[in-house]
Amino acid sequence: MLKMRGFLVGLGGGAVGAALVVLVLVLVFNFGETTETVVQGAAETPAVYAPATDAGQTPEQIYQGLSAGVVMVQSDFASSGTDLFGQPQGSQALGTGFVVDNDGYILTNAHVVQDNGQKASSVTIVFNKGGGKTQQVKGEIMGVDTVSDVAVIKVDPSGVDLKPLPLGDSSAVQVGEPVVAIGNPLGYNFSITSGIVSAIGRNLREPNGQAIPNGIQTDAAINPGNSGGPLIDNAGRVIGINTMIASQSGGNQGLGFAVPINTAIRSLEQLKKGGTVQYAWLGVSLKTVTPEVAKAASLTTQSGALVTSVTPDSPAAKAGIKGGGKTVAVGGQPLAVGGDVITAVDGQAIASADELVAFFSTKNPGDTVTITIERNGKTQDVTATLAARPADL
Repeated sequence: MLKMRGFLVGLGGGAVGAALVVLVLVLVFNFGETTETVVQGAAETPAVYAPATDAGQTPEQIYQGLSAGVVMVQSDFASSGTDLFGQPQGSQALGTGFVVDNDGYILTNAHVVQDNGQKASSVTIVFNKGGGKTQQVKGEIMGVDTVSDVAVIKVDPSGVDLKPLPLGDSSAVQVGEPVVAIGNPLGYNFSITSGIVSAIGRNLREPNGQAIPNGIQTDAAINPGNSGGPLIDNAGRVIGINTMIASQSGGNQGLGFAVPINTAIRSLEQLKKGGTVQYAWLGVSLKTVTPEVAKAASLTTQSGALVTSVTPDSPAAKAGIKGGGKTVAVGGQPLAVGGDVITAVDGQAIASADELVAFFSTKNPGDTVTITIERNGKTQDVTATLAARPADL
């Protein structure tokens, strides 16, 4: 039985407009029992693949060169309740992943191997060997980063012929460039779809409320089962990990989203060591300054990130940043006003709360930043040393 988790969301920058959509994590099929996986008609893959250095490759060439490095991830969960006879029963989730190096490390989404805080009891990795053949090996979950929806799995490199995928630079992605997605949508194993980058800089909102900045939007068709699979540019480089869709029906409507590969690489390097991912933390709650907010808060600036509250003893508090002291109604919703407006960090202009979140996603605990604020119509700089984000945030 197909199981999808969805939630209502408004995408940053007016991406959705007036239409109400459901953002769906494109994970999973959950089955009551384990099923055998067989690839039908999978193409043979060459032994060696190098990213293109010319104008690019066709989807066919990319699939031929890279599909052997894309895997199916079958996650088994020890218990998902009881059956009609009161006996415990397990479940299985199906997603996608891809090999990133010759040591056997595989990237996928956190929600492929973890459900409601429960980590999978075991994972099976299915490799595409070409010609309708597959190879199944056991994988070990090295770590899960729910903040960026990234997980790292490791397989024994001596047991399989690994074909790592080249990793690109998501900061260089351009709107309109061709991309392909390879994965296992709706159980149709090792499928490829093609499209373009529809937008960049999307603020992806996870079910747990976490925001993933700099998300990549694509019209390449992705569906449940694609989660954790690579979004690849026409030079054969992975630029993102497919993670969710915006849909009114629960299926593909040309609105897919990927975690940027630069974010995933940051998580990968820490999770490979079996640890947790550390994120920089300032300790503020924010609201994007719009003309409506500026009027209600009596601000002279028309853009920036309004500080609505400051966590006690946080880096922001130690730097002297101030939150709101009174509440007004904006658009029928209460808003704390009277706090500072952050307009730049390290000389980089900040036009919205999302831009500030994206900036700090590139920083590490211990980094010192210069924050430009507007207070009572005057501009000043303060210095803050960022801390590690608390585990409960």
